[in-house]
Amino acid sequence: MAKKVAGQLKLQVPAGKANPSPPVGPALGQRGINIMEFCKAFNAKTQEMEPGAPCPTVITYYVDKSFTMDIKTPPASYYLKKAAKLKGGANNPGKETAGTVTVKQVREIAEAKMADLNANDVEGAMQIILGSARSMGIEVK
Repeated sequence: MAKKVAGQLKLQVPAGKANPSPPVGPALGQRGINIMEFCKAFNAKTQEMEPGAPCPTVITYYVDKSFTMDIKTPPASYYLKKAAKLKGGANNPGKETAGTVTVKQVREIAEAKMADLNANDVEGAMQIILGSARSMGIEVK
């Protein structure tokens, strides 16, 4: 018989750096999820990723206090800022340019994000990434 789902929790945790301190600890603790078990499992699953990359994580927790987690790839904005060597996006996107990325870099980002994007092929994924770049004020050359 299937476990009864108690709820879902969405967190953005740096890869390989989950620890019981806020915001992770309190968010898990108030739902009765074993914090140390989550931290160990999360850090083990993200050890292949770049340390510190923000990982959107969906945690489904059950009535019997067990949980499952779905770790997604870092946001497109993270990859775009890294490719353009920026700290943040433009203050007035559309009017000012914060930085530039190449079409090759956009393709690499699209290929890395392909699993989490709602696109049929890499070309469609590139369009989604280009939209994110425009909204951040990053020009594509």
